[in-house]
Amino acid sequence: MKDLLPHITAQLNDVLGSLPYFMPEVYLTVLFIVVLVTDLLFGKNSAKLCRIVASVGMLLVIFKVLQQVAITGADAVPIFSNMLILHRTAIAFKFIIDVLAFILLLYFAWDRKLQEHKKGLSDLYSIVVGSVLGLHLMTMATNLLSVYLAIEMVSISSYLLASYRTENAKSTEAGLKYVLFGAAASAVMLYGISLIYAYSGSLDLFSQQMATGLLHANNLSVSFALALVFIGIGFKLSFVPVHFYVPDVYEGAATPVTAYLSTLPKIAAFALVVNFVAPFVAQQGFYNNWKGFDFRLVLSAIGILTMILGNFAAVLQNSVKRMLAYSGIAHTGFALMALVTFNTQGLSALTYYLLMYGLANIAALALANYFENNEGITNMSDYKGLGFKYPLASVCFVIVLISLTGIPISAGFTGKLFVFSAVYSVYQQTHDVWLMGLLITGAVTTVVGLFYYIKIPLNLFLKRAEIVPNEISYSTNLVVFSSVIALLLIIFGIFPDFLMKFL
Repeated sequence: MKDLLPHITAQLNDVLGSLPYFMPEVYLTVLFIVVLVTDLLFGKNSAKLCRIVASVGMLLVIFKVLQQVAITGADAVPIFSNMLILHRTAIAFKFIIDVLAFILLLYFAWDRKLQEHKKGLSDLYSIVVGSVLGLHLMTMATNLLSVYLAIEMVSISSYLLASYRTENAKSTEAGLKYVLFGAAASAVMLYGISLIYAYSGSLDLFSQQMATGLLHANNLSVSFALALVFIGIGFKLSFVPVHFYVPDVYEGAATPVTAYLSTLPKIAAFALVVNFVAPFVAQQGFYNNWKGFDFRLVLSAIGILTMILGNFAAVLQNSVKRMLAYSGIAHTGFALMALVTFNTQGLSALTYYLLMYGLANIAALALANYFENNEGITNMSDYKGLGFKYPLASVCFVIVLISLTGIPISAGFTGKLFVFSAVYSVYQQTHDVWLMGLLITGAVTTVVGLFYYIKIPLNLFLKRAEIVPNEISYSTNLVVFSSVIALLLIIFGIFPDFLMKFL
């Protein structure tokens, strides 16, 4: 017993010392409990109150995240016995996730089908807050145990959200497909983690023990184990070849849930990949002489395949949500370009690009939701002539799609320019053929993207159809909401300096 006391004391001191660096997550935990208790106390009539509590709480969390910039400075701070590491990149990703989560909390209540759902929206708000806590953990996880727990926490929340509309067959099917694919990816990742632990005797990615163990193990076996873990993370990124579930799940889920699934888990997964590859690619890292798993080659190949398949598959779609699902896959491939630079310029470009993509994608789905609420349509071919019936919403849709395409003067163009610049600067130093392949593929597929994004403006303004006036216009809040985002996309496209300095 006496031998255990110093160990217990050291563990308690470590936990207490880590808490000041964990305050946003503490706030999220308390917020989750408060929203849950509010729902229990007020029942089905608590949706508006839960929404207010969750939104105000998320603003407080954003404030606490911004405070972490001053607390940590430029240093990385290991917390909870190296289970998590807090650094500037993690803070930037958490800020992006929280801002988009706040926007989504406002958006959920403006979907007509969710409003009419018999369960109400109270449970949905508590699930989202709980998932944001998991997303925060993903941005800081550097121990394979914390990586697995964070991904599972987000996955369970995502399954519940995808099948939230239980009266809808498509939503139920989407949830079932998501669970099946998620369970398979989780099992594959867990097997990879077990192999890495068997080779090294450690779960800490940044430990000398893991480096020594992996360097002395067979390169092919270690590469296989790393690939399995990477497949599990890739499930959240939805890159090729673990993308099959995306179109069906996105189409079957409620549109605000699709907006969540296509942005927040993907952004957190990019942060997790940064943590996962960091010890293997750092210039002064443990693996300088290792000839095993080549992350630059693998990520470049995946990025090229993902951009090609995502963009060309999107051209063939008629459903707006399926088109945006495939375009989201394509954007994942493009964002991987910034990741393979393995430098701070690339990370800055990545965070800026993901924030702008998140804003634009949420706005695009919100506007698709607006037309669905008012006209009951989900296909691009049904948008014929509606640009003159809903001029403001249609103009906003065009601006948002311009940003997603990457046309000047939008934020999407600025983000793509930052990514291309980061990749080209590394190519000038290394002359890596894979980086050149990424640059060429990114440029060509950006042009391809124009062919499917332009379908919506083409139908809205250039094709005529008989328009039947509606007596009631639903969800005018969605137009105001999307107009604000469209304006931000133009402002950030012209003046990106403030965000880039922070990110």
